[in-house]
Amino acid sequence: MQLRSLRLFVAVARTGSFVAAAESAHTVQSNVTAHVKKLESELGRRLLTRTGGAGLTPAGRSLLGYAERLLALHDDAVAEVRGEGEPGGTLRIGTLETTAAVRLPPLLTVFHERYPAVTLELITGTTAELLAGLADGTLDGAFVAGDVPLAGHEVRDVFQERLVLVAPLAEKCVPDAGALARSAFMAFRQGCSYRQRIELFLAGEGVPAARIFEFGTVDAMLGCVAAGMGYAMLPAAVVADRGPRLGVHGLTLPGNVAEVVTRFVAPPEAACSAALRAFMATLPAPPDSNAAVDAPTMRA
Repeated sequence: MQLRSLRLFVAVARTGSFVAAAESAHTVQSNVTAHVKKLESELGRRLLTRTGGAGLTPAGRSLLGYAERLLALHDDAVAEVRGEGEPGGTLRIGTLETTAAVRLPPLLTVFHERYPAVTLELITGTTAELLAGLADGTLDGAFVAGDVPLAGHEVRDVFQERLVLVAPLAEKCVPDAGALARSAFMAFRQGCSYRQRIELFLAGEGVPAARIFEFGTVDAMLGCVAAGMGYAMLPAAVVADRGPRLGVHGLTLPGNVAEVVTRFVAPPEAACSAALRAFMATLPAPPDSNAAVDAPTMRA
């Protein structure tokens, strides 16, 4: 059954006239008649009476409800893809663990209040994993750190982060090269841009390599730092939010290591859904600086 045929059948059923249906559809009566006859032929049932106006047969009454639902579903799908009407459907957003922990709760709350018909799915991962999800279409958009090697995608700077060296409260200054060489670092798995900053920092300190233990959550990482297992490198905003409770604080890092931009990446405008465009409209402009804990500047 063609949608056009169903639409003309519904028009006849609602107006009770082939002539009125043709006028409402901006076509000729013979076209309406042909589409209705085609439907009747496909279904093997008489749908409309032709005496004293156009009335519904029992088969026509059965079809009418289904036809209206099919047409409504079609129109909703077209409106969703074209970005018309109220955004709905499912929106799959990828994010770094640290961004999800501190930056996203207020943003997601505002978005949900504005667009309650949108179902949000938040997927955490490393920058490399999130970029792969964008490339293969499993993610609608993602918050990542560092460079974005995806041609044709839209990239917006959203958060300016300042990384700090996470240490136990008892340590008041950044360790010297010898101590760093003997220490372990807590980090996310391979593909995390912050992990690359650990290597950059150690290289600048003259430390050739690092012992890195991989973790899946921020709290586990901070707990191990507090217990004296080693150090971590995380955004100052995360340490300010969770550090006092877990017994850690942040120590200042060199600017070339510390400054990191979190970016939101999405497909080109023509490929974005209405929900994704609405989400991007709620993104904040990047702040001038990162509101974070005051970090000691002393060195051991």
